[in-house]
Amino acid sequence: QVQLVESGGELVLPGGSLRLSCAASGVTLDNYSIGWFRQAPGKERERVSCISNSDGSTYYGESVKGRFTISRDNAKNTVYLQMNSLKPEDTAVYSCAAETGFCIGWYGGEMDAWGQGTLVTVSS
Repeated sequence: QVQLVESGGELVLPGGSLRLSCAASGVTLDNYSIGWFRQAPGKERERVSCISNSDGSTYYGESVKGRFTISRDNAKNTVYLQMNSLKPEDTAVYSCAAETGFCIGWYGGEMDAWGQGTLVTVSS
């Protein structure tokens, strides 16, 4: 059973950068596609990014394209989300999730396993 733990969330100034990590245990991460989601208070969950287990293809939500980059280090069993040019509207709890599909579940929000989330706050 895959277990995911996120880290890296903190308070950051607008325009700043953060790197979130999603560490997996119990399984080999390269067998899974990993997606990032976020949810701000009072708002619906939003797709952020996904990296496929098939060929490493990456996908991004419209609001983060050009600012966020997803990557994976299979040797460390970890997926990263590099977030640059952060805005106050990026404030949310960020969660990673795993699926055996090719980011198909990410599009529908139907993943096989979820982490607990890490809080990112962008504020001056």
